[in-house]
Amino acid sequence: MGISGQPEQLLDLSKVRENTIPVIKRFSGGGTVIVDEHTLFVTFIMAKEHLDVAPYPEPILKWSADLYATAWNIPGFHLRENDYCIGDKKCGGNAQYMKKDRWLHHTSFLWDYKPENMDVLLLPPKRPAYRQNRTHDDFLCRLRAFGNDPKTRIDQFKAELVKRFYIHEFDLKSLEMKPHRQATAIMNLSKLF
Repeated sequence: MGISGQPEQLLDLSKVRENTIPVIKRFSGGGTVIVDEHTLFVTFIMAKEHLDVAPYPEPILKWSADLYATAWNIPGFHLRENDYCIGDKKCGGNAQYMKKDRWLHHTSFLWDYKPENMDVLLLPPKRPAYRQNRTHDDFLCRLRAFGNDPKTRIDQFKAELVKRFYIHEFDLKSLEMKPHRQATAIMNLSKLF
């Protein structure tokens, strides 16, 4: 859930408890997403001086949408409001955090999903107009339906990044992991209600 998300407005709490689903509140904004082994994540952490894009949501969204569209060449892929879509269905949502001369933009792409997992999410009070109150099943699409496999999509994305940036790959296991800040925490819903 985004930093300002309220569990009772965004989640079917009975299903969350029944299935012991952990709820994690992240430090950035954005909506609520279901995360599983079929979710593809991309995060950009940028200093303003390293990219000729104004550090505001709309220019960052347009820049990243162009990057994905070029890398993947999926017909109908585009930015719609604040979502990445194919046709009139959402395939990826994003969240941003901006502070002074730095910004973070992360995306959760739906490679695949289980409809029963999406049933945990309520129709959010604030939603894009193009959604038209559609159910998750009518509103979302899976990237896997547009060919290739996750590794190929990731390789295509990396190839496009190499064209635009100097890239140095490293193993995440080599980093020492420390807690970021108090706002990022797993919520124990039984203590909230």
